[in-house]
Amino acid sequence: MEKQRHIVIVGAGQAGYSVATSLRRKGFGGRISLFGNEDLPPYQRPALSKAFLLGKIDRERLLLKPATSYAEEQVALVLGETVEALHPARREIIVSGEVVTYDDLVLATGAEPRRLPDVDANALHVLRGFADAERLGAALHPGRRLLIIGGGYIGLETAAVARAKGLDVTVLEAAPRILQRVAAPETSDYFRALHVERGVTIIEGVSMKSLTVADEVRTVTLSDGRRLDADIVVLGIGVSPRTELAERAGITVDNGIVVDAQGRTSEPNVWAVGDCCSFPYQGRRIRLESIPNAIDQAGVVAGALLGADERYEAQPWFWSDQYEVKLQTAGLNIGYDRTIVATRGGDSRSCAVWYFRGATAIAVDAINDARTYMAARRAFQLDKAPTYDEIARATAEPNLRPAG
Repeated sequence: MEKQRHIVIVGAGQAGYSVATSLRRKGFGGRISLFGNEDLPPYQRPALSKAFLLGKIDRERLLLKPATSYAEEQVALVLGETVEALHPARREIIVSGEVVTYDDLVLATGAEPRRLPDVDANALHVLRGFADAERLGAALHPGRRLLIIGGGYIGLETAAVARAKGLDVTVLEAAPRILQRVAAPETSDYFRALHVERGVTIIEGVSMKSLTVADEVRTVTLSDGRRLDADIVVLGIGVSPRTELAERAGITVDNGIVVDAQGRTSEPNVWAVGDCCSFPYQGRRIRLESIPNAIDQAGVVAGALLGADERYEAQPWFWSDQYEVKLQTAGLNIGYDRTIVATRGGDSRSCAVWYFRGATAIAVDAINDARTYMAARRAFQLDKAPTYDEIARATAEPNLRPAG
């Protein structure tokens, strides 16, 4: 019966790819179909805003594995097709008007860049998929003026690449500070100083009011009345989970497709994984946009599809490369109430921002400090997080600061 069982995966990003490969690695001998709406086989997205834009790797080196490998592993890879509808009661999806039946369906539909209302999308660049990166990379020529709307990690990584390529770069952030949604003021201060030192203009607490295009020049009017001219405008204001297919099928959605600790949705035989879903974490429901989450959660979902009883317990970690600086984050700083900044050996380029909820560390931003990052990851995984007093005692000159 297993050889006749058909598992369909919708979404050929890291999460969908990882479910397929994990199923085969765990010994599943049935049919696997992997549907992707891009023409490129599964590839590395993080490299798009880093090495690919810098021209250090090409299209083929982005691939997670050679295209020929899918046939060898008996995974039917269907590219350039959009799944139009899902009918859970009949266990069917509709692809280009054709009906495809399944025994189990995994939604790995990912996320898409947020857009601005009343702004011509063709006048802006976003950076999510390969086509976005290819289009943006072709526009990044020395001396051109680049305006980045959004001071999150994607925006700042793009700024670093553009400065390295000789562009004039401005970052516009509507919040009072860059990285406000994801990091403490100390981490924001570090990266603001880094970018300003490299010649980036950073404008905080000001939003875009309107954008006009004349003779290929984009003129952006700001909320404070100023006007900025740019040759290229990149929009980096976050992403939204792609849940439309699930919603139309009546599947429960709440900041992503709602799943349990094994990836089950509200419909039998329908699962979800990766950026598109929200799952239980420490008494709350969260959605994680990260490669490690996609890989680890996919392994649990694949196991559950084969009858395993493992529950997904996220161990969040992230990274960002900007110029020669590497940021590595372990843990999740939701609900932190104070921080400590610890430096190592007097090196101003190396430090760690520790986040605490009460007396216990819940996350750390390790900046050019791989040792602290690895130690923190191990401690969080073993449920042996350091205390506030332990980090304070270990820090020669701690910068103690309440959250806010």
